Order: sequence, then C-alpha cells, then structure tokens
Amino acid sequence: MTYTPVAYDPYDFANRRHIGPSPAEMEEMLKAVGAPTLEALIDETVPASIRQAAALDWAPLAEHELLAKMRDVAAKNRVMTSLIGQGYHGTVTPPAIQRNILENPAWYTAYTPYQPEIAQGRLEALLNFQTMVADLTGLPVANASLLDEATAAAEAMTMAERSAKSKARAFFVDANCHPQTIAVIRTRAEPLGIEIIEGQPEALDPERVFGAIFQYPGTHGHVRDFTDAIAALHAAKAVAVMATDLLALTMLKEPGAMGADIAIGSSQRFGVPMGYGGPHAAFMSCRDEMKRAMPGRIVGVSIDARGNKAYRLALQTREQHIRREKATSNVCTAQALLAVMAGFYAVFHGPKGLRAIAERVHFNTVRLAAALRAAGAEVAPEAFFDTITVKVGVGQAGILAAARHRGINLRKVGRDRVGISLDETTDADVIARVLDAFGIHDPAPGGDTIGLPEGLWRQSDYLTHPVFHMNRAESEMMRYMRRLSDRDLALDRAMIPLGSCTMKLNAAAEMMPITWPEFGSLHPFAPTDQAAGYAEVVADLSAKLCEITGYDAFSMQPNSGAQGEYAGLMTIHAYHKARGEAQRKVCLIPVSAHGTNPASAHMAGMEVVVVKSAPDGDIDLDDFRARAAAAGDRLAACMITYPSTHGVFEETVREVCRITHDHGGQVYLDGANMNALVGLVKPGEIGADVSHLNLHKTFAIPHGGGGPGMGPIGVRAHLAPHLPGHPETGGDGTVSAAPYGSASILLISWAYCLMMGGAGLTQATRVAILNANYIASRLKGAYPILFMGNRGRVAHECILDTRPFAAAGVTVDDIAKRLIDNGFHAPTMSWPVAGTLMVEPTESETKAEIDRFVTAMLAIRDEIAAVERAEIAAADSPLRHAPHTVEDLVADWDRAYSREQGCFPPASFRVDKYWPPVGRVDNVYGDRNLVCTCPPVEVWAQAAE
Repeated sequence: MTYTPVAYDPYDFANRRHIGPSPAEMEEMLKAVGAPTLEALIDETVPASIRQAAALDWAPLAEHELLAKMRDVAAKNRVMTSLIGQGYHGTVTPPAIQRNILENPAWYTAYTPYQPEIAQGRLEALLNFQTMVADLTGLPVANASLLDEATAAAEAMTMAERSAKSKARAFFVDANCHPQTIAVIRTRAEPLGIEIIEGQPEALDPERVFGAIFQYPGTHGHVRDFTDAIAALHAAKAVAVMATDLLALTMLKEPGAMGADIAIGSSQRFGVPMGYGGPHAAFMSCRDEMKRAMPGRIVGVSIDARGNKAYRLALQTREQHIRREKATSNVCTAQALLAVMAGFYAVFHGPKGLRAIAERVHFNTVRLAAALRAAGAEVAPEAFFDTITVKVGVGQAGILAAARHRGINLRKVGRDRVGISLDETTDADVIARVLDAFGIHDPAPGGDTIGLPEGLWRQSDYLTHPVFHMNRAESEMMRYMRRLSDRDLALDRAMIPLGSCTMKLNAAAEMMPITWPEFGSLHPFAPTDQAAGYAEVVADLSAKLCEITGYDAFSMQPNSGAQGEYAGLMTIHAYHKARGEAQRKVCLIPVSAHGTNPASAHMAGMEVVVVKSAPDGDIDLDDFRARAAAAGDRLAACMITYPSTHGVFEETVREVCRITHDHGGQVYLDGANMNALVGLVKPGEIGADVSHLNLHKTFAIPHGGGGPGMGPIGVRAHLAPHLPGHPETGGDGTVSAAPYGSASILLISWAYCLMMGGAGLTQATRVAILNANYIASRLKGAYPILFMGNRGRVAHECILDTRPFAAAGVTVDDIAKRLIDNGFHAPTMSWPVAGTLMVEPTESETKAEIDRFVTAMLAIRDEIAAVERAEIAAADSPLRHAPHTVEDLVADWDRAYSREQGCFPPASFRVDKYWPPVGRVDNVYGDRNLVCTCPPVEVWAQAAE
C-alpha cells in the first residue's frame, strides 16, 4: 500500500491561524451566498475596471521564522542609556503590569468603550488615569488621554482660542518648550491663521495673545513659577496652558496652584517604554468651566437601570461629530491601553512610591550637577528637577562621543552645550559614566540636597483615593487587574462585529517583539546608527505598503487615523502652495463621510463643501460634478472612502477622481476600508493621490480599548516632497511628536505582512468579503440590508436597517443591548445612517462564531416580532430590559418573560456565559451630573443606602 502524506501545512499562518473559516466551511458559506467559487463572488463584488493586474507576491514566514527574523533585526538596534530627555525618559515597567496589561489580550484586544455595559473594567482603569492626572496637575477635569505631548499642546492651543474672551489672534509659545512641541503647534496654527509668537516667558505681552503655553520644567531644565505670568494673561482675558511632567509634579507646585487653565503632557515615564517614540498616552486637564471644550474622550460616572454606579464615556458625541467642519479638533482615538498602563503604574506605586521615585531622580540630578560644578563646569539652570545643561564650548562633539563610547546618549544643545536628563533607571554607575565622559573621576557627592526653591515645593496632597493605596502586595494588584478585565468583553471572548473598525486577530507572534528591550528601550532622538533595526522595519514596511496601495512613498509619522487624515490634507495644502496655488481651499466631502473628515479639512484650513448621496448610497455624481465646477481653480481636494462608507464598491470611483483632477484638485481616499482592497485594488492606480491607512484596523495592530493606533499616509510621487518633516530629521509640516509616530507598534503590522505573505493578504481580503456577504445572505429575510452593489453584493461590511422596528417601539439601542445578553459586542450603531447597524465580521472569524451571531440576530428578530404582534409591549420585553445581569437573575422576577429567555438567549454560552457587571447605563444622568474622577467611596455607600 502506498503511503499518502497529509496535504496540510501546519505553519501556513494565513490559512491555518489568521483566516477563520476552513476551505470546507467556505464551500458551505458560498452555497448560502449563491456563488460557485470565492473568486466568482469577488468578481461579482469588486468592479473589474478597478482590479489590480499584478498579484502581491512576497513569500510568507511561519511564526517561528518570523520571531527569528525579528531577533536578527532587533540585534541591529543598539540599546544605550539615553539621557536626552525632551519628554522621553527611561522607566521601569512593573512586570505585573507588563504581563497582566500590555501582554494580555483581555486588555489589548478590547474596543473603544462606546458600549459601557461591557467595558466597565477599562472604563474604571481610565477613570483612575484621569484621577491621577487631575490630582497631580491640580485641575479638576482630565480626559482619557491624547496621542502625544506635542499633539496635546496643539489641541490646547485651539481649545484656548475657542475658550478665551480675548479677541487677539496670536498664541505665545515659551521658547523652553520641547522643539517637537513647537513644531507641531506651528503646523497646526498655520492653516488656521493663528500667529505664533515664540520667546522667553519674560517677553510675553498678554495683550497680544489669546493664550500662552509654558513648559514646566523647561526643555533645558528650568523650573520657574508662572503664577504672575498667568495672572497677567487672565487680566488680558487670555488662557494659560502649562506643558508639564507628572513625575516632577509629585515634588513641584502644581499648575492648578499657579492658576493655569489647562495642563498637558505625556505619561510615558509612568512605566511605558520609550519604544522609539511611542505609543504613549498624553494627558490634558483643565478648569471645570472649560470641560465642554476639551477634545478627546472623558470617562464619567453615571448609574445603571437599578441605580448602581456605572462608568461611561461622558459627553460621548464629541465635537467633530457635532460641529463637523466647524470643529477645532478631529480627535477620534486615544491611547487607552497606554493610559491604562500609566494609571496602573500610579496604583502600583501609590503616592509615596511616586514621590520616592521622583526624589531619587531629583537628588541624583543634584549630585551630578554638584560634581560638574566642583570640576569647574558651567551648569544651568539654578532651579531644576531632572534636567541640566552644561556649557562645554568647542568640546561639545568630543563629550557627546565620549559619552556614547560609555553607552550613554546625551543631548546636543546648540553648538556649545550638552543636555542631561536623568530618570528612574539612573543609578550610581550611570552617573559615574556621565562624569567620566566629562573627564571627571571624583565620585558625585552624597546627600539629599534639594535643587528647588522652597516656593516651588508642592504643598497639596494627591492620589488620596483608596485605589492608589492598594499597592503593598502584588497579589492584590494582580487580582484587581483580573477583576477589571473580567468585567469587559474583548476579542478574546467573542467576535466584535463593528463596521469600519475591523476587529481582526491580533496574533501573539505579532505582539511579542514590542516588549523586547531592543525595540522598547530606544529613545526616538537617539543617533540613527543606533536604530538600524528600526530603519529596516520602516523601509521594508513602507515598501510593502507601497506595493499594496500603488503609492510611491509613505510617511509613518501620523499616530492615528484622524492624524493621518490631517497629515494627508496638509500634504495636499503644501503641494498647492508650492505651485503658487494657495487659493485652492475647497474640499468636497460626501454627506456620508466619517465625522473626522470635515473636521480634518477645517483644521487644514479648507472650506468644506458637502456632496449629496444618491438614493442607493453612492456619491451623487451630478452634484459632485456641479460642485467641482463651481469651485473651479479654488478646488483643493475631495475626500472619499472606498469601498464607500455604505459598504459597497461604487463603480464611479474613477470618474470621481477624474472630475477632481480635471479641476486641479487632489483625491484623498480614506483608507478606513482598506481591508476590502488589499491584493484586489490599489488606490494609487484608480486615481487617488493620498490615503491614510489605519494600521490598527487592516494591518492587525490591536485597538487596545480605544488606542494605540497608527495612520501613516501613502502618496503618489508628486506629493512625496511635501510629506511631514520633523525637527530631528529635517523639514517642516510636523504632525506628531516623534519622526515615526508610535514606532514600536509598526513592528506588529510588519510582522503581519511578513507572516501573511502577499497571497495570504489577498486571501484575507477575499474571505472578509465572503464573511460579510454570508451574514447579509443569512439575515436579509429578517432585516433589510440597506445598501448593496449593482449585483446584489456588499463589500466587507453590511448595514442592517432597524428603523422599521421603531413603529413597534423597538430602538437600535434595544437590539445592541440585547446582543450583550448573547455574549456579543454590538455592531456600529447609527452610522453612517441613523437607526442602523453596520456589521463587519472580518476574515478572522470562524463560521461557527458567525453562525452564533446570526442565531443571536434571528432570535432578537423573533422578539421584535412578538412586540409587533402585540404579544408583549416593547417596554416590558427582554429587549428593553437588556442587558441582564446576575443581579437580575437572582432578584425577584416579575417580568413578562421567563428568566430563561431573558438571561440565556439562544446564542449565549451556558457554561462560559458573559455577565455584564451593570445594567443599561443612563447616559443622560451621567451628563447632567458629570463626575470624571474617582468619587470618594463614601459617596457610593450613601447612594447604596
């Protein structure tokens, strides 16, 4: 008998690990869809006129091969002790936080907490972060993080403009701010017509400005009291912003005590690795009366249907959706995972631990300064926290080289000075090596002399809430982190079928390298010869993204999708300006566009002209043509999403691009739906000039409860000279604090591309389209499918129309909350059409999980039908009482349906059922009674009574 080997490759990552349905399951799904083959389905779905000719052809790596390659690349980075500062510092990530948060899929695969009932754990963790920021800055309201310190400073500027009573059009920037912060502020100010006045604080004329930002401590170490300057600003009806350092604020007089209106900064040094630039959670806090002008997300406290405490996103519909083209911010994401880490760092150490770390850093800096001065060096400033600047004259290059020879990076300041910033990792050996680089061999003096005037010592308490006093035992911390994660529903529990959000597998092998010190410990401004590994990652990932998209160049700088939109539009703006066509300011945007699109266009100084949609959801070509003609030589760009926001491949996309180009405009194609294009369609080949790619969607970076993300932009050759620059690498137009944005998570997308290979990426796109059409086919008899292509197919997502059920009193909210009882996160609600659900299953979901979702949706439809037949009132139905908690299960039962029906609907797991910790959350109560820091325990004791 002839032996027949199995035709199965266990190391085929794409088809064995990433893509959910097996070949046999795909056959069953295709029968349900009514297509003979997968390729036939793609031919029916994607117009032939836009299909790419050349296949993606690089070979895949197995997981173990990928990790070996990553080790080789990591070895090309040289890990030094970087004392460069500039807002980036060495830190110690507590192992309990690294393993239980950063490396835990329960935390990193969670989605933005728009459904609060299934996000109570991460909401509490983010509330801890907000409380930490509010306490340390001395301002009562904080948000749940921003992208980086430079972005936060730019957001503070526009927030100040919106809030100030002054009529001035200038903004003062302290020359002691970090250079990257100044660069991003200048980029953001230029298209808005804001004049930037940069200078020393003593030169501030409050009457000339609507606001000012001061760095505290300054980039070169200066610590000064800004109380008088802030009072002068207030007298002129202007707003005061302080960029500050959370660790320093455990010792320093807080911004709130100086009268500051807004405080911003980075929480990176609270246990988050530098990662060659990110991701890190920036923070913002403000006075209470400014809270409604604050950009980003704010976690607040409300109550559920039983009156129990419940967390939620407060003021949830942020301004880019309310104000659209009048918005001053397009912030749509945060750095939630990193904010959670920083918040847990404060919980782990408590106020005394943080103070002890700060004192150790400060006293080490005092000793270093004393040793340098004793040897005759000129050291500034007199008052400092952790940073000093040494005047070295013509010896600058030699000292920098000598330090590097001893494994230390110092900061080059001007032509004759060297900057030194100490951190949590600095010990006696590091100080000795620094002194040795200066030719000083005497040990630094001992003692705990303070290098701050008494008037700048902090007098107020901070982190008084009990949550920051539970740090004595790791067992307690471990259990607290587990309790919070158990309250959440993340991708490690169930499918998260969110349209336009692409919650796909975040493979363990892709995630592992980000915590290796060769990648995590690099300073973003370290000499380039120390980052050869990162250079290889950026170059190869850029080349692969160019091949995928048909573009000629990429910038990795934007660290979110919305940041990518802005960077792309600013690249277009710079292109027109360079051609002497600065008058081009009109941007055509379809009415169905993402809320951030018009906000981004406004921030880029463009005038938004809204284009109608046709009845089938496509762009109304006649209206588009007329508005392009009306704009004429003022047309700057159009912004389109492809496949469309309605989940179909519009056949007219080439015509939209042609019309735009005929009038001299540029085409911005939003890459949010790139998961339906990879390997099938190249945006750069169908007429688009620039796109951002959501690496946290299509290219497998996890959402992390609402961030981190990356939004690099690809451009055709004519736009490449106008991509964002950076103070560290040359050029202007800086949009993020670090040259390569959140560089460390580029590793995830690179690993994804390497393991999938070109053919695997293409197959993933095909299966994403199959899964969406399978859901549409299974549900179309129960729910109307709102938009389908000319041949009755959807792209990688479909929209279920739930508006007809309103006549029976059933809302889209009722359906979303009832899905929680079945153990599912709801699809995207009421976008792009109010009263609908947009479903995107992704290619990673198995047929079994998709069928479970279909079972849930059909069971919910049966419950709606019972209401429609008047067998039960909507208000009495399980739909309106959803989600059901354990408290509901064990309480007296007086409802019009059984416990079984309410708590164990057909798609729910019996043994492993997910129980939401709270019932339906009262959003109105939360906004009317806004609480966004950890409330005292006695408040809840009183409420319970």
